[in-house]
Amino acid sequence: MSQHREPITAIGAPAAIGPYSHAVRAGDLLFCSGQIPLDADSGELVGDTPAEQATRCLENLTAVCAAAGATLADAVRCTVYLTDLAGAFAEVNEAYGTFFESDPPARVVVGVAALPKGAQVEIEAVVALSS
Repeated sequence: MSQHREPITAIGAPAAIGPYSHAVRAGDLLFCSGQIPLDADSGELVGDTPAEQATRCLENLTAVCAAAGATLADAVRCTVYLTDLAGAFAEVNEAYGTFFESDPPARVVVGVAALPKGAQVEIEAVVALSS
């Protein structure tokens, strides 16, 4: 393992479904892999609506941040991937806003053709860590 990067595994997040780490710490930043709405115990997709799925994605990211000693409130940028940008944007915004009620991070929303396991939403984050 390289001295300048440290892979992070989060016990409370779903297992990775591919060859990637939950996150990688590099200096004072934590680069969190995208989270789809998987249940941490079963590994199954949860949530019927894009809002429910976004909530689970953010809960999973919260667990990843905690494993590195941070919180989701420390996020400096999030990227949200939606399979139905026109139809889901407003409801995902509403769910997302409950996690960032003040001083939200910078954000990008991208419409995509498909996501792993048939998910409607995936969210990744870059988080600032305490020195």
